[in-house]
Amino acid sequence: MRKLLSHIKVLDLSRVLAGPWSGQILADLGAQVIKVERPGLGDDTRSWGPPFLRNPDGSLSKESGYFLGANRGKRSITVDISQAEGQEIIRELAKESDIVLENYKVGTLSKYHLDYESLKAINPKIIYCSITGFGQTGPKANQVAYDFLIQAMGGMMSVTGERDELPGGGPQKVGIPIIDLITGSYATIGMLAALANREVTGEGEYIDLAMLDVQVSLLSNQAMNFLMSGKTPKRNGNAHPNIQPQDVFQCADGQMVLVVGNDRQFEKLCEVIGQPELIKDERFKDNASRVRNQNALRPILDQAFLVHDRAHWTHAFEAVDVPCGPINTVPEALEDPQVVHRQMVRQLPHPVTGHVSQVMTPFQFKNASIRDDQAPPLLGEHSDEILKELGFSLEKIELFRSKNVI
Repeated sequence: MRKLLSHIKVLDLSRVLAGPWSGQILADLGAQVIKVERPGLGDDTRSWGPPFLRNPDGSLSKESGYFLGANRGKRSITVDISQAEGQEIIRELAKESDIVLENYKVGTLSKYHLDYESLKAINPKIIYCSITGFGQTGPKANQVAYDFLIQAMGGMMSVTGERDELPGGGPQKVGIPIIDLITGSYATIGMLAALANREVTGEGEYIDLAMLDVQVSLLSNQAMNFLMSGKTPKRNGNAHPNIQPQDVFQCADGQMVLVVGNDRQFEKLCEVIGQPELIKDERFKDNASRVRNQNALRPILDQAFLVHDRAHWTHAFEAVDVPCGPINTVPEALEDPQVVHRQMVRQLPHPVTGHVSQVMTPFQFKNASIRDDQAPPLLGEHSDEILKELGFSLEKIELFRSKNVI
């Protein structure tokens, strides 16, 4: 079936994760994505291992798992943008691109005349997205940032982790680089919105996207809790600050998560654990009451769940539509029958190792398909191919190579 963005060309100048993640989403949707990397070194994440992909003979390749997780479906060209010839190559690529994606430090690309205004002059319809830690303006605009730092500065870690007075209490970061990933997702949304607008106006766009802005926007209900009450949100472990009961509970053979989202589900919970009298208890009559009295409700549930194993409770709650499930490890999550059915893990052909496992994009379209036939590229794998497409002669390409431009 047709790929939704097969008519779109993307020039991906980004490195590490937020930008490459966005480029991978566009590639999954069928866009033609050209990834520009440093000659000899490539994207920083190529060396962020172990683990590294193994060659057929058992030796380790130079392809790290980190890089492989964010660069599927792209073609790689190496270009030294500090050289005039390298800048010429980028400008030629930009002439034919719909989107330019970059995450250099503020002002870096303007030194090479590869900033938005410079590329807009040669391609007025270009959509140019700059991802930085703090944005193009403001007192911190020139500072470097990483996901961990932004989680701390943007309030995420202040509401993530166990309460200070309990064992293991203290701030925690999320176990994946969540701000990088969501920043990449927001970048994709912004660029697709700009593409839609261009269809109407014929005009390109510049998008200034800051990781800190993204993090602050993600404070969502916790920010509103503060803005409405004036009270600083606290770490509350796994318990939800606004809805109860929602937490991790110990069963006879391990832990499970229970997510009660409304009063009807609480009634079903009480019936399943054999304590229907709790439904009439004034302390637990509605969600607001349960939030206020969760310290009284929690011991009752703790005692009830210890009687049976997780399988018993999961089956019982699923039967009455109360969300409940085990805390899976990463392997368990990838092997879950629902995940397997949805084909979230697939094998893509790889030029060196034969194939590489990939966790796929979550899009499921009825009348279109995602790209699932192109693994993350080797460093500079498509340099000659791309330069030939731009009209450079073999002699010129060899000259570029002799001068370490590519």
